[in-house]
Amino acid sequence: MQTIMSSAPLKQVPIPEPPRVITTKDMSYIKDALSWELDAFKKLHAFAQMATDPEAKQCLDKVGRMHQMHYQKLLTHLQNNNATIMSTIPQTQSQQQQQPQMQ
Repeated sequence: MQTIMSSAPLKQVPIPEPPRVITTKDMSYIKDALSWELDAFKKLHAFAQMATDPEAKQCLDKVGRMHQMHYQKLLTHLQNNNATIMSTIPQTQSQQQQQPQMQ
């Protein structure tokens, strides 16, 4: 039996909302993104303060506010209590066997 592989790229469907649980790796990515957004916001704010052209100042302020909103949005993802959320997620049988039993 011969299998034919398609060379067409797979279409990735975006996740409609972020997962409720944040893994250690996710946390590392979020921390990096927070740092980048905050740095961009601070730099754009400083550049806007130094700008003499009103149009350039307005553009720098607008982009700075965008990075500030991104920063705030990322912060909202860190406001979940992972332990509480994990307790509501159904576990597979192998995950249940790995947990120590309380006596």
